[in-house]
Amino acid sequence: MSLAVVLVEPAGPLNVGSVARLCANFQVGELRLVAPRCDHLGAEARLMAVHAEAVLERARSFPTLAAAVADCARVVATSGRVEPEGVPLSGPEEALGWLQPALLDPASQGALVFGREDRGLTNQELLQAGRVLRLNSADAYASLNLSHAVAICLHGLQQPLPAPTDTAEPCPRGELEAALADAEELLLEVGFLHPHTAEARLGKVRALLQRAQVRSPEVALLRGMVRQLRWATQRRSP
Repeated sequence: MSLAVVLVEPAGPLNVGSVARLCANFQVGELRLVAPRCDHLGAEARLMAVHAEAVLERARSFPTLAAAVADCARVVATSGRVEPEGVPLSGPEEALGWLQPALLDPASQGALVFGREDRGLTNQELLQAGRVLRLNSADAYASLNLSHAVAICLHGLQQPLPAPTDTAEPCPRGELEAALADAEELLLEVGFLHPHTAEARLGKVRALLQRAQVRSPEVALLRGMVRQLRWATQRRSP
């Protein structure tokens, strides 16, 4: 299974150990941790991992979510909020069905991303996913325990799911983020973006490209356009 479970800033070693056990239960290839706030190799994590200590020992840590999913073409993030601002939500069947091709193709890498125990994922982090999944919990109290949410999603991936309507493989996240970084630099240079609003405005561009599910050749075209425009503006500068 070409799937990574990604935990963003996990604070509870018991939760991390439980998730490691779930990765072993459902044959998930990799556990990735973004700036963990606990010792994932400590006694408490190992206690909950039971016979899945090897998953903990193989777990890789990353400084940011962008770094953790850079090699992933299909990324599904989870949110307990009813409607995150600017981020369309998908039900479990749609989101997990969209992720499933990454599990069937050994050359493709997918990721399931889970947020902090106390406050989940930020909107900027949710915008790094191709789909945002909200489990069917009660609106009055939607937030689930981290390991429980992981269990429901991994179990859901084992069930028959509808085939995605768009089978074109999106580009890896790292390619898209590099293109957006190039574009941000240029747009700051020409004054279209300003430092205090750049993140919010670029978030709208990121959301647009996510909806379009851009592929690698299209991202390469975008980067080429940005580089040519930068060259042209620098050439004309006095």
